[in-house]
Amino acid sequence: MRKVLMLFVLALFHLALTYAAPGFPPGSLLTGPLIAADDARQDRITIYDLGTSTRRELTFGTGWHRVWDFSPDGCRILFTMSEGSVPASLYTARIDGSDLRQLVAADGVSGVWEPQWGADRIAYTMIDADGKHLIAWINPTTGETGTYSVTGDEHTARWSPDKQWLVYASYEERPAGADTFSTAVPGMETAATVREADLWVVSADGSNKYRLTNFPVGSVTMPRWSPDGDLIGFVYSPSANNDQFWMIGASPDATPTQLSFEWVLALDLTWLPDSTGIIAAARDLQGVAENRLWLIPLTGNADQYAVQTITDPALSSNDYPRYSPDSQWLVLRSQYALALLKMQDASWRWLDEVVATDEPPVLGNTPPVWTPAAFVGETACP
Repeated sequence: MRKVLMLFVLALFHLALTYAAPGFPPGSLLTGPLIAADDARQDRITIYDLGTSTRRELTFGTGWHRVWDFSPDGCRILFTMSEGSVPASLYTARIDGSDLRQLVAADGVSGVWEPQWGADRIAYTMIDADGKHLIAWINPTTGETGTYSVTGDEHTARWSPDKQWLVYASYEERPAGADTFSTAVPGMETAATVREADLWVVSADGSNKYRLTNFPVGSVTMPRWSPDGDLIGFVYSPSANNDQFWMIGASPDATPTQLSFEWVLALDLTWLPDSTGIIAAARDLQGVAENRLWLIPLTGNADQYAVQTITDPALSSNDYPRYSPDSQWLVLRSQYALALLKMQDASWRWLDEVVATDEPPVLGNTPPVWTPAAFVGETACP
């Protein structure tokens, strides 16, 4: 009897952890669209349901929680947990907090970062025991694993919209020249090296891989696919913190196109839902010191023709813009709080006001994540 009572108490404790948010009665089902985020406390994952104006909080222990993605049907979340800043383990769970599964276990030295859910596999940055960073993958159903490795210093893998291709940044070292913009003269002996990145693209099955960019100096970061899958936007940095906006066709031998020339500090990139422009969170663009959201046109010079997309002074210090799959909403972070903007009339509210909780606004820690277009509500989840 005591054992049964203990199991009942543990079940109630799990329920309390899973449905901790005010305004969310146990048993209520989410209808979507959903936004998942974690906050500065790093001890929970918050799911906001725009359909029911409620908020659900999930916690899975004492580790640092970080949410990265939803499954293709939107019924599961993909997240990492770590004890402090040590390498993290990879997990997935249903959006009600049940059926927790550990996919990759960290051992204190090796671990997982930046996972992204593809069609039948999850790509992630694997940190191995030697400190190398490899783009790896795991099939969450079968447990099959593999790698997409080139140099052992690879990061920021992103799936194409159709989940058939993966782009990532791969770092290499070159002999340092007389300054940042030069390489050592052939035959000249030098011990100094410079670590710089270019973009690579690989097919989901690993059978086709090619180098997408090949800048002689400088680094390429923040690869972002256009929603139609034809282009990849990125940031090119001739030197640290001196960033420019570029794009390139998603095909071998494509020629990159420069979209800005003056150096700024780029914080994040995303695309307009119709693929006609890039939205950048940047500082020092057109002399504006604060980080704002800018529409980077695909033709002309963004140094002159980029336009601020949000001018309301109440939404300052913008970053992490993310459009909903149906293009009706934009969620972003403003001064570390999440705001929701309606695209139809540009009206906006703090996300915690949308779900009508009595708690103070939750300060966002990482980019918010939307459920995919395939999500049609929790009742349809297996």
